[in-house]
Order: sequence, then structure tokens, then C-alpha cells
Amino acid sequence: MALLAALWGASYLFIKVALDDLSPVALVFVRTALGALVLAPVAARRGAFAPARRHLGTLALIAAVQIAGPFLLIAAGEQSIPSSLAGILVASAPIWTAILAGAFVPEERLPRRGLAGVALGIDGVALLLGVDLGGGDAVLGGALNVLASLGYAVGALLAKRRLADVPAVGLVASIMSLSSLFLLPALPFAAPAHAPGLDTVAALLVLGAGGTGVAFLIFYVLNAEVGPSRASIVAYIAPGFSVVYGVTLLDEGFTAGTAAGLALILAGSWLAADGRAPRLSRSAPSRSSAPAPARAR
Repeated sequence: MALLAALWGASYLFIKVALDDLSPVALVFVRTALGALVLAPVAARRGAFAPARRHLGTLALIAAVQIAGPFLLIAAGEQSIPSSLAGILVASAPIWTAILAGAFVPEERLPRRGLAGVALGIDGVALLLGVDLGGGDAVLGGALNVLASLGYAVGALLAKRRLADVPAVGLVASIMSLSSLFLLPALPFAAPAHAPGLDTVAALLVLGAGGTGVAFLIFYVLNAEVGPSRASIVAYIAPGFSVVYGVTLLDEGFTAGTAAGLALILAGSWLAADGRAPRLSRSAPSRSSAPAPARAR
């Protein structure tokens, strides 16, 4: 679980490094393509693509709203905000999941405790956007990351309702592959003007193959060994890693406002899940069959 949180928490650091040489479109294309290359052989070996093919339209929709869209928004947002703050803001995904579930799934309407959690989490987001970021482009960058977390929540609910019969590895391999295909036509217009540096190449390899591919496989092992509720505790751990990486390796600041915003968002997520670990939405598409990622995931 610590390894998984370390990989997902590091995604924001590697995005920040890769943005020195790449546009968000090029970065996300490579990230999703590498993730697909890691996951597709596993899915094919397990025969997980056959059930997925019956839901190609839904898979394409989820790939757009939960992978390609959020990944692009996070990368674009990190052009103007610290990587540690991006990791904290995206951790608000369980709050938006609770709001959407309560609004559109009658049996999942929130009790008072859950509503209090939603309010706390929104306060945390508002604190970070209004106080810690200061204003200007930074607020826009933060808002893009919050919008990405909303995309994770929408995709999680869609997958839960429509793709319950698709094995998790087939689902994630499919949406990673579709996401890279969606971005392929834009790639000639987003190609870098110069050859990426070795630090960018290394960051992309770890981000795509590690944080987007291997991390999902680790989650599947955890999911089978300890169950989805315990495995999803990683949602609380990963933001801490993103803060540690950003502060120690990129010399990013960590203010009292950042600490307060992180505490409010994590406490709100816990309460919105009725005092239980929220099922992951950021690195996986489905609450019932897969992690959500990530912060990615």
C-alpha cells in the first residue's frame, strides 16, 4: 500500500518535471500510451478485452471524462501551481463522488455526517483556491485540478452503473488505450520544439509505466488480498507523498493554508464516505471493479 501511494503521489512531481519540455497534450499521450503498453498484455492474457468490447461506447465516454480530460486538466493546471498543491486538490475526488451519488443515486443519498463532510471538503478547496494560491493564473490552475477531480467522480459513477461486468484490468487497459488514441490526432500540433532532456524522458517512463501502469497492477493485488475498502485507504496516503515530494525535491512551499486545506479535504472525504475509506476514484474507473487514478491517478 505504501508503494502504491508513493507511485500515485509521485505522479504530480513527474508531471511537473516533464512540463519543462513537453506540452500537456504530448505528456498525456505518452503517459496513457505507456500505461496501456503495461496493462494491455495482462488484460489480453486474462481474456479481459472480450467483455470490454461489448461496451465500446461507454468505454470511450469514460476514457474522455475520467482519463484523457482529467490528465490534460492536471497537466495544464500544474503549469501555474505547485505539484504538491495539485495532489491535494485532486484528492477532493471522493467529495464530488459523494455529491453526485447523492444527487443521482437515491439509495446513496448522504446522511447528515456525509453532508458535513462535503461541506468540510468544499471549505478546504475554497481555502486553497482563495487563500493559498493568491490569485491570477494560479487560481485558474487550481480550478483545473478541481475540475479534473470532478471528472474522476463522473467516470467512477458511470463505470459503476454501466460496466459492472467488465474485469478491472480490461476496463483500465481499454480506457488507457482509447485515451491515447483520442490524443493522437493532436500530437503533431503539440510536439516539442526540441528534444526532451533526460530528466523529462525518465519522468515520463516512471509516470507512464510506473504511476499509470504498474500502480494499477499493484492495486489489483491489494484489492484481491485485503479487499476494496482497505485497499482504497491509499486515497488518504497519496496526497501526503505528493506534498513530501514537492517540498523536498522541487523546493515548493508548504504554508499553514496548505496544511489546513489538506486537513479539511481529507477529513471531508472521510466523513463523506460515512466514516469509511472512500473507494478510489482518481486512478480507476469504477468503485466496484477498479481503482480510480489516478490521481494518476
